[in-house]
Amino acid sequence: MQSRYSPNQKNKKPYIKWTIIGVLALLLIAAASWLYAHDWDAERATRAVNPSENQQTKVPETQPAKPEEKSGKPEDKAEDPAKPEVSTAPPEEAPAKTAPEKPKTEKPAAGEKTDATQYPDTLALPKEPTVINNILLANKQHPLPETYAPGEVKEARTAFEAMRADALKAGIDLTAFSTYRDFARQKVLYAGYVAKDGQEAADRYSARPGFSEHQTGLAFDIGESGQEQHWASASFGATKGGEWLMKNAHKYGFILRYPKGAEKITGYMHESWHYRFVGQKAATEIYSKGITLEEYLGVN
Repeated sequence: MQSRYSPNQKNKKPYIKWTIIGVLALLLIAAASWLYAHDWDAERATRAVNPSENQQTKVPETQPAKPEEKSGKPEDKAEDPAKPEVSTAPPEEAPAKTAPEKPKTEKPAAGEKTDATQYPDTLALPKEPTVINNILLANKQHPLPETYAPGEVKEARTAFEAMRADALKAGIDLTAFSTYRDFARQKVLYAGYVAKDGQEAADRYSARPGFSEHQTGLAFDIGESGQEQHWASASFGATKGGEWLMKNAHKYGFILRYPKGAEKITGYMHESWHYRFVGQKAATEIYSKGITLEEYLGVN
């Protein structure tokens, strides 16, 4: 019987074996050439395959010293390492910016009169009130201590009642509708006037707390009973009661504190109803000379 395999088939096995070996050899040569051309590194390939290994960063044994914190001045600013050094000399320090100083109120020169309508910026409330020739002075340049609280002065009230009694004989019923006001009350009133009319306008007719004559207990706002529409109004001066006061108040120790045309001296606009007790002697002299209390005391 003839064999299932022919002699030609038996001879094919060695040929196939050497063919496979040759192909593998060529592949190895090609792979080696590729690795050489691409600078292959086994350690790098291992890290790429397993990135969790060898991740620690080597730390130098000696750490560089931490730079000191800078003050922020031009000469202390840290240099930018990206920029080349231009000069080793420190830059000039820029002049410090300072807020402009408030203008200080200077005392007027000898013979020069003060504008009494202005409050000095640097003037604070004193510890003691200003008394000149036994007369207490309160105006925009001479404030009172915040704690000064005498109440209504009895001598002033007694003088007013005597004046009222004589005015009644002339058919005039005088009334003092506002006398003593303490610091706290004046503060509330002044704030209300400022809110209503603004500070510049309020300063013409209302005193700031600590600067009010009413805090002395010697100031009396006077009106006439039955004529309430003229109370605290310039029109009071033209009434019968207002005219009587102008002619007779000094006899009882009262002066019209803020007369017409004297705002630059007294600090306030004309108030026909505001009278101040200074005593009969001083009141008579002030009335006869037609001057203000500031002029009488020589402070203006």
